[in-house]
Amino acid sequence: MSNIFVIPDVHLKPWMFDQAMEIMQNTDCERAVCLGDLVDDWGRERDVELYRETLDKAIEFALAFPDTLWCYGNHDLAYLWDQYDHPGYSAKAAGLVRDKLEELQNALAAPENLAIIHRVDNMLFSHAGLTKEFVEVMLYDMQDDVDCILETVNGFGVEELWEENSPLWARPQDGYRFLTMYPEDLFQVVGHTPVKEVLEQKNLITTDTFSTYSNGMVLGNEEFVWVDSV
Repeated sequence: MSNIFVIPDVHLKPWMFDQAMEIMQNTDCERAVCLGDLVDDWGRERDVELYRETLDKAIEFALAFPDTLWCYGNHDLAYLWDQYDHPGYSAKAAGLVRDKLEELQNALAAPENLAIIHRVDNMLFSHAGLTKEFVEVMLYDMQDDVDCILETVNGFGVEELWEENSPLWARPQDGYRFLTMYPEDLFQVVGHTPVKEVLEQKNLITTDTFSTYSNGMVLGNEEFVWVDSV
């Protein structure tokens, strides 16, 4: 594997998948990875049709590229784990989101293509990042076995992952934490934390350039990125 196209946080922007489709069809990218948070956005809780359109576009993309890897985001899992008080949670769209996420998984080449965290060659992909702090607290006895850690994290549920240092919630871009990604010899590609442009810090690449402020103004430059997994 080499060139991997990265789809960062979507947050109810179905047109991102139209652009992603065009890029995949017209470049030498060999695979795509979506970093999650397909759903929810500022003040959109009642717009069920926008939820439907976005998730249908995601499924369309998955059918066209079934080898795509998808990471759950905290907003996506809020619906699967009944976290009703999560910011942006839409009670009106909840059943739809759960059904469409199952449909998305069924569209993929393998069910495990939709997970918390993925490894491709020398890169890890997750919504927010795997930090050393999280590994030391939750996975201390296996911290010398990266693949075992990834398998275990992908089996975790709300009790283990609904906390600030998890691969759903971490913000390693802040302060010193970008120095403590786990493991240090692999690159990590994440979304979750909005940035004005794709941000590279040591072994961490942050890609959430499509998020907006609460008033709808675009925060980032809305640029995609592709990475060399080797």
